[in-house]
Amino acid sequence: MLKHASLLIISLAVTQICLAQTKKDTVFFDDFNGPSLNRGKWNVEVTGTTNNDEQQAYVDSASTLYFVHGKDAEGAKNGALVIQTLYHPGYTSKEQRKYDFLSARINTEKKMEFTYGTASARMKMASGAGLWPAFWALGEGNWPDCGEIDMMETVGDSSWISNALHGPKYFGNTPLAYRYYLPKPQTVDQWHIYSVDWTPDKLVFKTDGVITYTVTKAMVEKYGRWAFDNPKFLILNFALGGGYPNGVNKITSPYFGISQASVDKIKAGKARILVDWVLITRKH
Repeated sequence: MLKHASLLIISLAVTQICLAQTKKDTVFFDDFNGPSLNRGKWNVEVTGTTNNDEQQAYVDSASTLYFVHGKDAEGAKNGALVIQTLYHPGYTSKEQRKYDFLSARINTEKKMEFTYGTASARMKMASGAGLWPAFWALGEGNWPDCGEIDMMETVGDSSWISNALHGPKYFGNTPLAYRYYLPKPQTVDQWHIYSVDWTPDKLVFKTDGVITYTVTKAMVEKYGRWAFDNPKFLILNFALGGGYPNGVNKITSPYFGISQASVDKIKAGKARILVDWVLITRKH
């Protein structure tokens, strides 16, 4: 109990420090305290084709994207955004592709884009082989030339998250990636603040204020062009299965990259992300 109480105190302290910044240098802030998603800040993506051999279709639905408050927010004081994965066998997209799973993906493209600053989010996520939630940023234009910053990805192991950069000549199984193991007994199923400090020549990734991975411009340019001097927009999504999970767990059945236990968790309505808030600040 003492360990868990200490973790809660640390998490709350980091939250207070992050939110205190909103008074002076905020570029973007959403604490998901309204009745529904603010469409002035976020786009909801609808896709009928997938990348990376993922197994879900992204839909715009109150069943996959909704808000919770009070006890249902599980410790998010002002409420939380939920991205819920669903088992929906035989779903057919407008592109006539069939899927057995539904999920959600939102972004701030053309509504809020930023160059340099600190992007952070307070999140908690379900774990399970093949569950692939992410908090990341992407530039306009063709991938990977546009540059991708992965502040947080996890593919089901509750003990670690990964940070990564993708760009020209360093993408896919990028050499610019790091797996950060949370201090025991912490897991991704608990609240954590994931962030990146982005400057013209460096990106510093953090979890709960602790530096996890630092990438300099010189490190990137060993592989290809520095693709982090252009505006980026934020993305929050929950993918299921696909190449990255399969590369870690080697599972091919019952679905590519997804274990039966994770399928059971999805069917039980227990595979979801909660997002307390998202914040971007810039020093003036």
